[in-house]
Amino acid sequence: MSAIILIRGGGDLASGSALRLHLAGLQVVITELPQPLVVRRLVAFAEAVYTGQTSVEGVVARRVDDLHSVQAVLNKGEIAVLVDPEAESRRQFRPLVLIDGRMTKQQPDLGLNVAELVIGLGPGFTAGVDCHAVIETQRGHNLGRVIWQGSARPDSGIPESVAGHGDDRILRSPADGILQVQAVIGDHLEPGQPVASVSGQAVTAPFRGVLRGLAYPGLKVQCGVKIGDVDPRDNPSYCHLVSDKSLAVAGGVFEAILSHPVLRARLWEQSR
Repeated sequence: MSAIILIRGGGDLASGSALRLHLAGLQVVITELPQPLVVRRLVAFAEAVYTGQTSVEGVVARRVDDLHSVQAVLNKGEIAVLVDPEAESRRQFRPLVLIDGRMTKQQPDLGLNVAELVIGLGPGFTAGVDCHAVIETQRGHNLGRVIWQGSARPDSGIPESVAGHGDDRILRSPADGILQVQAVIGDHLEPGQPVASVSGQAVTAPFRGVLRGLAYPGLKVQCGVKIGDVDPRDNPSYCHLVSDKSLAVAGGVFEAILSHPVLRARLWEQSR
């Protein structure tokens, strides 16, 4: 199998890195959970787990159900998405680069020896201890910077403000249960308009805006977990575009990879 980059997690932040690496001519494989909880699904390659294939800004990702089919998908110029929560496929792929983009904000379960370059996105990683490089994911002056010693800023627990709205733009599950939806991503919402329900309890729009993200219908969720995102800028086109934050983080990933001349040559030499 040709040299690949293995990315753990196909949420919107990790998908920004997958998109840019793919567009640069590298072969990307994403590993995911059987039922990933992703809100910004229109810009997340994890959506392929549910739909079989998905497209983000023109780049196609396809779910692959066995390791033998991965190379065929890569040869078609697509990203392969594999249900593999523990990233066991790394033993066969032997990736030159492994990126952990799951954003669990917890200490990772692998280590430095799973690839020649291991990159962690955001809090929970320590460069030089459990990965080679950490990419800062919090907005601010250091967003997207590569950290070769130490850690990213700790999780603040406070959602980033968009047009003056912070925590109030996040839709959370009111109970444990199955997510039922009454709106779709991209819909214009008025205050109080029903968006979803869990165990008979309604989730409504907090203000006027666009439904930028909503977890997959029928997903089992826990009380308090993030299930949606309302954008007060009220522009539905943003639902289809990878965010500036994701692209900045992807720039840091690129820098980390390109800082290794030998690794860089091997990746592009063996890619399509």
